[in-house]
Amino acid sequence: MKKQAVVIGLGRFGSSMAQELYQAGHDVLAIDQDEQAVQDSMGRVTYAVRGDATNRALLEELGVQNSDVAVVSIGSDVQASILVTVLLKSLQIPFIIARSANQIHGDTLERIGADRVVHPEEETGRRMAHLEFHDGVIDYMFIASDYGITQMRPPDNIIKGTLEEAGLSGPRDKYGLAVLAIRRGRECVLVPSKDEAIMPGDILVVAGNAEQVGKFHLATR
Repeated sequence: MKKQAVVIGLGRFGSSMAQELYQAGHDVLAIDQDEQAVQDSMGRVTYAVRGDATNRALLEELGVQNSDVAVVSIGSDVQASILVTVLLKSLQIPFIIARSANQIHGDTLERIGADRVVHPEEETGRRMAHLEFHDGVIDYMFIASDYGITQMRPPDNIIKGTLEEAGLSGPRDKYGLAVLAIRRGRECVLVPSKDEAIMPGDILVVAGNAEQVGKFHLATR
């Protein structure tokens, strides 16, 4: 379903969020005070505007109050980030995602009503740790403390066997991992059964903690 989104702050994180939302088919309004950042986002969002998002009148003039979701990605100016989040709450935006510069900033954003607080540096650190130290891991998404969703290539010695034979038939199985999906070329097998065979080229999408993923890779080398 197409949504209206506003992204405030077009640094690396904000630009990436704006582009992903736009490519997903949503209407995206991007706001930044830097003219070059606004120019760089042209063609990658629906509308890009240079302006001060701490100005309530400007937000209302741009129709920000009609947005379904807002992303506050002002990381360096903590005061502006907090003020913009407060303004967006007062405009009754249904869902607000805010980028934090540090833990205190993040706690403050949560207390003033941000629906989700993102810690990009911390999450990138976790992601890189998983990518660097587990063979076969393609990508990792942090969900909660030491728990996430991992995309990984299955080891050669379990290819053509079933998920059950590989010890991956469910969270109560040998490794405690839950297989959410199997990416197979352009197709995706969602919530595969325990009898699903693992084919060459498959990508497993599993949920679990770092210890469980590591245990699986060590045991199947």
